[in-house]
Amino acid sequence: MIFENANKESIVLYELDPTNKKLIFDVRPTDMTFIWNTGEQLEITIDRVPHRLQKDQVMFLTEFHKIDAVDLQTARMVRFNQPFYCIVNHDNEVGSKGFLFFGASAIPVISLAENAVQGFEECWNAFCAELLEADMLQKDMLQSILKRMLIIAARTLRKETNFQKLDQGQSDIVREFNYLVERHFAEHHDVGFYADKLNRSPKTLSNLFSVVSDRAPLNIIHDRIMIHARRQINYTSRSIKEIAYDLGYGDIQTFSRFFKSKEGVSPVQYREQKIMAAN
Repeated sequence: MIFENANKESIVLYELDPTNKKLIFDVRPTDMTFIWNTGEQLEITIDRVPHRLQKDQVMFLTEFHKIDAVDLQTARMVRFNQPFYCIVNHDNEVGSKGFLFFGASAIPVISLAENAVQGFEECWNAFCAELLEADMLQKDMLQSILKRMLIIAARTLRKETNFQKLDQGQSDIVREFNYLVERHFAEHHDVGFYADKLNRSPKTLSNLFSVVSDRAPLNIIHDRIMIHARRQINYTSRSIKEIAYDLGYGDIQTFSRFFKSKEGVSPVQYREQKIMAAN
């Protein structure tokens, strides 16, 4: 079911099964996606990394995640673009920026408890009913349903992580750091830049992240650089020198040393291994 207006604001809902699972790959610029596994198991490969969802688990993706393959029984997918509902501009409404979307950490996956499953079911049914309407209030109604689903998801993720140990202000700092890294990782590799943006000290950031994660702020920056580097090597024919330059490295040797320290092999060796594996 699809809503799209003259302003190119769109949201789509799909009941997925093996016959139409290819719809997952139809990602457009600025699309936000969440996939709710309603079958027993769902296997999906993203950026060459396999993931497995159990029943009533939900995964959150942006346009920047490259979906390679998927195998599922049944699932529900909601996909909306930023013109329809901007995660950044409406962060005060749902609190998902740098958390469900645009986070610099691993792909968020939540496990819905019974009450959350009921909430998702109610929202899904409301979506389906509202998509049959066609009046001037339809977009507003669809946005309100989407917001409820995102709030349920954000609450669930907070309960499943140590974010619940932080107060609102501290939580917002961590989320904003994640979002800033997503925006600036290619130009700024030092924690100090992000600390200045947040009007906090690097030590304060480290203390906050020690509560919610086993990864320090610098590790998060480095991991985000590596995600982009692997994507460029895996999915483009760009030279290692070009990739290094785009990631803010003035010379290929520095980038190669960094890459090898994280991956165990040089960028050239990594590309050769992927080519051999593909053949």
